Amino acid sequence: MKKEDLRIVYMGTPDFAVEALRCLVEGGYNVVGVITMPDKPAGRGHKLQYSPVKQYALEHNLPLLQPEKLKNEEFLDALRAWKADLQIVVAFRMLPEVVWNMPRLGTFNLHASLLPQYRGAAPINWAVINGETETGITTFFLKHEIDTGEVIQQVRVPIADTDDVGIVHDKLMVLGGKLVTETVDAILDGSIHSIPQEEMGVTGELKPAPKIFKETCRIDWNQPVKRIYDFVRGLSPYPAAWAELKLPEGEPVVVKIFQTEKIMTPHSLEPGTLQTDGKTYIRVAAADGFVGICALQLPGKKRLKTDELLRGFRLTDEARFVR
Repeated sequence: MKKEDLRIVYMGTPDFAVEALRCLVEGGYNVVGVITMPDKPAGRGHKLQYSPVKQYALEHNLPLLQPEKLKNEEFLDALRAWKADLQIVVAFRMLPEVVWNMPRLGTFNLHASLLPQYRGAAPINWAVINGETETGITTFFLKHEIDTGEVIQQVRVPIADTDDVGIVHDKLMVLGGKLVTETVDAILDGSIHSIPQEEMGVTGELKPAPKIFKETCRIDWNQPVKRIYDFVRGLSPYPAAWAELKLPEGEPVVVKIFQTEKIMTPHSLEPGTLQTDGKTYIRVAAADGFVGICALQLPGKKRLKTDELLRGFRLTDEARFVR
């Protein structure tokens, strides 16, 4: 079968999922339909906002479905009517068996980790938070348990010590688009040899990648400097690490922290103790040194470099971060 004849249904929602869809469309593959999440209200006006995948689908006149429930019979009838040979899932949601088992060639997923490591909703964040020096992308066939199906292909990607999650996200997004089309080609020419994840010989314990909530993002100043440094870059630029700054007067304010540096100077200060010259630097005591804060954001303000913030905000050593 030629790629022009293979009927593909594509499922995805965020920016990360647009690149693979674009590669399929521009590569001449036959995308007969797109499925994305329902529109959600966003912003101060609570206006309904289209997902990035929906925006791309509309711009390219691709048939579109936005089901609330994936077991809804009306949705399932519409999906069957597309007569897909293959379904591709990128950053979407868990599928019931009645959906992933529908196409004759199955359904494969693009996951942003080297499975079986970092199964879950936030694999890129957790790889950076945990200080990994390597991550990657994986295509695998769906089965009952989340992110556990047989692996089709993988690509490894280094993580530099200065990379934040935004940089790693963009690297994986671009490579993921290429890997999706390569996986489709391999399925078409019969050259795939999928491998059960339990046979992949991973050494060490498996690390999970659970969904990240606001409380997940709170900085613990009792941690070592390197751990805090990795934590901040693993949440930057979104959703952003945060800490409570207690000023000499008034209630503590929540400060988002986007970029830090490691200052391995010994001290005997309480973790969370703040040092600043009020003009150019802020550094915070951690377990084994200081965390230099390079970019941060006060409530209701924009993100600024530390020296920019200090020009318009009076800060002294009397302030401290809550442990």
